[in-house]
Amino acid sequence: MLRQLKSAAHGRWVERAPHRLWLLGRADALFSFFEAGCRNPLGGYFELDEAGRPMAPGADGGLPPSRNLHITTRLVHAFGIASLMGRPGAATVVDQGMDFLWNGHRDAANGGYHWGVGYGTLTDPTKQAYGHAHVLLAGATAKAAGHPDADRLIADVTDILVSRFWEPVPGAVAEEFTADWQPIGDYRGQNSNMHLTESLMAAFEVTDDTEYLRKAESIAELIVDRFASRNGWRLPEHFDGKWNLTLDYVGNPMFKPYGSTPGHWLEWARLLLQLWELGGRKLGWLPDAAQNLFRLAVGEGWDSERGGFYYTVGWDGKPSVPDRFWWPCCEGIGAAHFLASITGDPFYEDWYRRIWDFTTDHLIDRATGAFIPQLDAQNRPATNPFYGRPDIYHSVQACLIPLLPTSGSLVQGLMTEGIRI
Repeated sequence: MLRQLKSAAHGRWVERAPHRLWLLGRADALFSFFEAGCRNPLGGYFELDEAGRPMAPGADGGLPPSRNLHITTRLVHAFGIASLMGRPGAATVVDQGMDFLWNGHRDAANGGYHWGVGYGTLTDPTKQAYGHAHVLLAGATAKAAGHPDADRLIADVTDILVSRFWEPVPGAVAEEFTADWQPIGDYRGQNSNMHLTESLMAAFEVTDDTEYLRKAESIAELIVDRFASRNGWRLPEHFDGKWNLTLDYVGNPMFKPYGSTPGHWLEWARLLLQLWELGGRKLGWLPDAAQNLFRLAVGEGWDSERGGFYYTVGWDGKPSVPDRFWWPCCEGIGAAHFLASITGDPFYEDWYRRIWDFTTDHLIDRATGAFIPQLDAQNRPATNPFYGRPDIYHSVQACLIPLLPTSGSLVQGLMTEGIRI
């Protein structure tokens, strides 16, 4: 603790060439791990096991073999980033995902994108806001990387988001529909809207269409300025169809667990600062909200004895699911970098280092460079709900965000500045 608290006085790690090279090395290891085994000859991508091989049927908790929308889109996004960095072979990985989005996931008859595509059948035909948000992100990154089908994808998914998901009164999106667009329940979710905020900003950066930015600001105002600020910054996750809080909700343990998720507080902290920058720093509440969310996350969400972020906490601030997942640490790294860069407060540099220390000691697989997705309360590798080595969306961004300016997204930084050592 004393070493870390004093360390920021000697300058930031991101200002040191060896640290920047180390970050690039971690990103390279991730790209190498996934590009070797992710391409499925039947279309789309495989999910990978610990060794980087295609996941064996049933190895992910007994689920039927499926190519899921968030995996397809996130790998397009990740390897679009790799392509922007000049990585040979990355464009081929992007091509495969873009083709499968259009010819595999897309519902040509009813519009929209199915969540799960099996082999000869749909494993999950639903149309989910979370998945469609990631389609927009994939399209935006593909456009930045110069993919010829990106504009078509952006236009198609934007039309679906506006005509099917967007609800003007709350200024956010509905959650889920059947294949023929019948509403499923009356649930509204923070998570899907948070990811859509990221995607809307990405679309704005590559199109200059301010309607994307306006919608991103609308969602942030609803979720964070209205709900989180009035809940002591303990971010509410679940709502009913009229956007009333449902604090006792228990859903899918991966995407909709009980309680609040400190990793989302950290994710929002970075997104709010990015939104503040893209909007010309007009919305003055955004930086303060980002700092409040980050400080509560490291105060309540971090295990002060063993390290790592609890997956969820209850509404009393105590751990609900004490397992540590890889992605909250990744989001904490990105948020700490943004806050340290914008505020100059050494508190955030200390946390940048602390989170990277824990991540390196416990979450990076030394043999492969991939991130171990889940630890139990004693920091031992665990499974359920995560198996194998999930997609690299969170982990590769943690490695690359600190190498670029905080004036926009990682992709915009690569387009305008590039990585300098």
